[in-house]
Amino acid sequence: MRRVELRERPDWRRRVESQGLGYAVDDRSGLAYWHERHAYEFTDDEIDYLERLTEELHRMCVEAGRHLVERDPLWRSLGLPDAARDLLRTSLATEQQDSLYGRFDLAWDGVGAARLLEYNADTPAGLVEAAVTQWDWLEWAFPEHDQWNMLHERLTKAWREIAASHGVRQVHLAAGQGEPSEDWCTVAYLADTAAEAGLEPVTLSMEEVGWHHERLRFVDTEDRDIALIFAMYPWEWKLTEAFGKHLLEGTHRTVFIEPAWKCLLSSKTILVALHEIYPDHPSVLPATLGEPGPWRGYVSKPVFGWEGAGIEVVTPDHVHRQRAGHTAGQALVHQAYTPLGSFDGAHPVLGTWVVRGRSAGLGIRESDGPVTDPDARFLPHYMTTSRSTPDQVSDWLRE
Repeated sequence: MRRVELRERPDWRRRVESQGLGYAVDDRSGLAYWHERHAYEFTDDEIDYLERLTEELHRMCVEAGRHLVERDPLWRSLGLPDAARDLLRTSLATEQQDSLYGRFDLAWDGVGAARLLEYNADTPAGLVEAAVTQWDWLEWAFPEHDQWNMLHERLTKAWREIAASHGVRQVHLAAGQGEPSEDWCTVAYLADTAAEAGLEPVTLSMEEVGWHHERLRFVDTEDRDIALIFAMYPWEWKLTEAFGKHLLEGTHRTVFIEPAWKCLLSSKTILVALHEIYPDHPSVLPATLGEPGPWRGYVSKPVFGWEGAGIEVVTPDHVHRQRAGHTAGQALVHQAYTPLGSFDGAHPVLGTWVVRGRSAGLGIRESDGPVTDPDARFLPHYMTTSRSTPDQVSDWLRE
C-alpha cells in the first residue's frame, strides 16, 4: 500500500459532477472533496486480505448484534424505546436477507492487522464516489490496471434478489427533505441500480411517506402502498418519530431497506459487544462503556454519530475534541486509540464495502488530522494487477 502523486484531469470537476457527485467541491468552504492529485496503490495480496477481513467482520458484527440486544447495559446505551428491543431482536432473526449494504472504516497502512474503527451499517453515504467516480478515473489514469470495485454489480444483483424474495417490482427510495446533497445523490444512484435490476424506482422524501389508517400501510403521495422502501434515514430517528409507533406495533407490511437490525450494527456500542465476544481478534480494538480502560490513549465516540461529531481523541501527547453537534446528550463508547496510517502527513481511513454479506469494494477518505471529519477528502485507488475479465467478474457474482 502506498500513496502516489499523479496529475489530475483538466476537466475533473465537470466530469465527476456529471456522474452524480454533486458534492465534489464544498460550496461553502471551496474545499475539494474529490481529490485525484494523489491515489493509493495496492497489491493483489493486500486487497485479498481486505476482502476476507471485510466478510469476516460482517459475520462477527451480526453475532455481536445478537449479544448486544440481550445484554442490558449495552442495550440501554442505545437510548431507544423499550419496545424497540423486541423489534430489533425479531428483525435480526428473520430479516437477514433484506440487508443491502454497509461500510467498515478501517485503520491500516498495509502492515500488520487492519483495525476496525466502526461499522457504518445503516445506509451510509459515499457510494457514488466509490462505485462510479473512481472507476471512471481508473479508466483514464490506469486503463490496464484493476480496482477493488464490484459495488455496482453487487448492488444490482442484490436488488434483483431482494425484490424476487418479496415478490415486488416497485421500490420507493427516500431521504429526509432537509438532508445534505450527499444523501440525495446516494438515493439517486441506488435508484439507478434498482432500475438496472428491472425494478420500478420511485423517489420521495421521508416527509412525504404517509400512513393509511384503514389499510394499515405506509403510502406514498399518490396513495399507493409502499411494499419495499430504501430509507436513507437512520433507524434511531425512525423509531422515535411520529410514525415510529407503527414500526413498533408491527402492524405494517412494508419491507424496509435497511432492516431494523442494522441499527444495532451501526451503533458504536457494537464495538463493545465485539470486544466482549472476540477479545483476542487482531482487528478488534478494546472498547468499553462508562469509563475508558487502562490504555495509553483512547477515542470517545457518541453511540450514534457520524462525520466525527462529538469525538474526543486522548493520547499521552494531545487531546483533540470535535463539536458535539447532533450527538449532544448521547452515551459514549470508549475505544482504545490506534493511530491512522500516515502517508506524507495524510491519514487515510479505508472504507471497505459489503453488499448482502459479500465484500464489494474500497473507498478511501483521508484527513490532515486525527479525525475523519467533513473536511476529509476522497482519493481513488488502483491495484498493481491487470484488469479482471468480464468472465471473472461473472464468476465472482455467481459465488
